[in-house]
Amino acid sequence: MANELITKLNAKIEGAEQALKTARNEAEIEAVRVEILGRNGFIHSISAEMKNIPPQEKPEFGKAFNLAKNKIESLLVEAKENLKAGSAKKSEGLIDVTLPGRKWPLGTKHPISKVIDDCVAIFRRMGFIVAEGPEIETVYHNFDALNTPADHPSRDPQDTFYFGDGRLLRTQTSTVQIRYMEKNQPPVRIVSPGRCYRRDTPDATHSMNFHQIEGLYIDKNVSMADLKSTLLYFGKELMGSETQLRLRPHFFPFTEPSVECDFSCIMCGGKGCRVCKFSGWLEIAGAGMVNPNVLRNVGFNPEDWSGYAFGMGIERIAMIRYKINDIRLLYENDMRFLEQF
Repeated sequence: MANELITKLNAKIEGAEQALKTARNEAEIEAVRVEILGRNGFIHSISAEMKNIPPQEKPEFGKAFNLAKNKIESLLVEAKENLKAGSAKKSEGLIDVTLPGRKWPLGTKHPISKVIDDCVAIFRRMGFIVAEGPEIETVYHNFDALNTPADHPSRDPQDTFYFGDGRLLRTQTSTVQIRYMEKNQPPVRIVSPGRCYRRDTPDATHSMNFHQIEGLYIDKNVSMADLKSTLLYFGKELMGSETQLRLRPHFFPFTEPSVECDFSCIMCGGKGCRVCKFSGWLEIAGAGMVNPNVLRNVGFNPEDWSGYAFGMGIERIAMIRYKINDIRLLYENDMRFLEQF
């Protein structure tokens, strides 16, 4: 008879153990406790049957009974601890909606990005669209198609970054103009902001990587007067309504005639200061009428079409606009500097 009761006792304890492992709340744990250890529970009922066990079997049953009772009590304690630990883990990822909102600090645009956005916005108002191209270019798009002579110094490896396969990091965003004209028929009116690369020795005014924005306008009967009016409008919008424009003769392989474009100094209003080297003018852009050879290289007949092109350095504009005296400050990611913008 003792063996039957012990088997019944062990089976009940095993069932209770499984129930406690899957218990999801304190109510389910309490239900197991009442069922096993309650006043009318299993332990109380089976202990009442001890009087019917033969005397020689009572020690064996008593030992099994005590072990079962101790085990169920320890299982109940363990189940409660596991339930608390699980609740604490779940609460770690919860949001307390009663807490006040957190104000996250907002970043600002980098001064280079600001200048690019402002320049693009001005040209968009004049009808230009933005065109983009790859930074890794072919010699043809970077030099040949732009009418650059084979012996031009800019082709030298001391001035340009070449790859082993003959490609290069573009030295100007004029490459975008060539690629756009190869795929689109005139009229063309685009600006192409982007990053360029040249083998310059870094100093206060030079960097091996920099940004340019270039413009191109191809149509019927385009003249230098159109170029001048475009650049003057751009200068007044970017630098202020009092800005004046000066064009000086220059040479670029891809334009003919070519000019250097100066804006009146915004620091001194053209009177002369240390920034403009007391000339009253700041060099901003190179420009000119598109060379007929460039038009022929992209399949445009120069007898039917003419146009102008211009290009300017974004960093130079940013340095003038924000009175920055060292171009390296724009790339050092010093938060004390960037937070001023």
